[in-house]
Amino acid sequence: MTALLIVIYIVFVSLGLPDSLFGVSWPVVHTDFNVAESFASFYSIITAVCTGGVSFIAGKLLRKFGTARVTFFSTLLTAVALLGISFSPNIVIMMLCSVILGYGAGAIDTGLNNFISLHYEARHMNWLHCCWGIGVTVSPLIMSAFLSEEAGSWRNGYRVVAVLQILISLIILFTLKKWNRIEKAYQEEEGPDSSESAKLFDLLKIRGVLPSILSMGLYCGMEFTLGTWGATYAVNTFSLAPEDAAKWVSLYYGGIMLGRIVAGFISVKICDKTLIRYSIIAAFLGIGVFALPLGKISLLGFLLIGIGFGPVFPTILHTVPDRFGKKYSADLTGYHMGGAYAIGFFIQLLYGFAATEITFKITPFVLLAVCAGAYAANELAVKKTEKTNLQ
Repeated sequence: MTALLIVIYIVFVSLGLPDSLFGVSWPVVHTDFNVAESFASFYSIITAVCTGGVSFIAGKLLRKFGTARVTFFSTLLTAVALLGISFSPNIVIMMLCSVILGYGAGAIDTGLNNFISLHYEARHMNWLHCCWGIGVTVSPLIMSAFLSEEAGSWRNGYRVVAVLQILISLIILFTLKKWNRIEKAYQEEEGPDSSESAKLFDLLKIRGVLPSILSMGLYCGMEFTLGTWGATYAVNTFSLAPEDAAKWVSLYYGGIMLGRIVAGFISVKICDKTLIRYSIIAAFLGIGVFALPLGKISLLGFLLIGIGFGPVFPTILHTVPDRFGKKYSADLTGYHMGGAYAIGFFIQLLYGFAATEITFKITPFVLLAVCAGAYAANELAVKKTEKTNLQ
């Protein structure tokens, strides 16, 4: 189990590797392809829709082929997509390859989150998502080694990450028997119907599912909003240079990683329900610092928000089998992720439109409102599922 867990951590690092490549390389890519810089929004839409969309069918794929085979094929798919992007002659081919990239990432995400929630403790879920943060941090460093004024230099960055994905897919291939052995033992222990399928609307009728998905979606709305617009807020509100604003935002991502590392140790002592509750409260307090009239000092809220945010996403996913039963956990994990991405992406777009039309000074107050909504939705999910479990 320990050896397989290490492999899963490595795979989740690989999941994070492609996520920040586009943003780092786009300033060069858009000039090479002679398209407007704003065209990057189309890439974000495509990857979000594909990643979230495949989550809704991931449960069926996992039951039919098993977690290991789905993860192997999806990792290989991301490698093919990255290679395709590196050889793209124009922006159209690059966008088509991003569709493949989104599908591959979504299947890996759902499969591994469900596997960990079923077979490992909550601490491993937090550390798993911390590994994603490592991948997101490392890939810009890889790309920066190749970026230069020379046209097309960004392509080599994509190729290096593609090769890493291929190597990781081979690791999965060589450990297939370990994955299959664990899943087979689980099915024998739980019974032949331990991982059945059900219709989407039937599962959404289970008590507590909708507020649980909503709480995760509202959380994603905050995470996506700060990730996309945090630097813009700092520049517009405090007249910071873009490079200085980027440093402040790095505190946010560092806070998320720190929050997940700490949560991994804390989760041994406290239950998932309490960890989620305290994490949302901590994020709310961080946003409160963000809202205080302290000048640039209020930007320390980036770090505090990140620490609070860190455990929320992985811990909600870890509660799925306990809250709603193991029978449909693969489907419900996918529905949580797909629904959360859809809600989060919508909030991010709505906020972006409102802030650019009104003022970016509304940011802390929007975040406070959404955070309060996430807390209320989570408490409702807890209340409904506790009643169900008592029956």
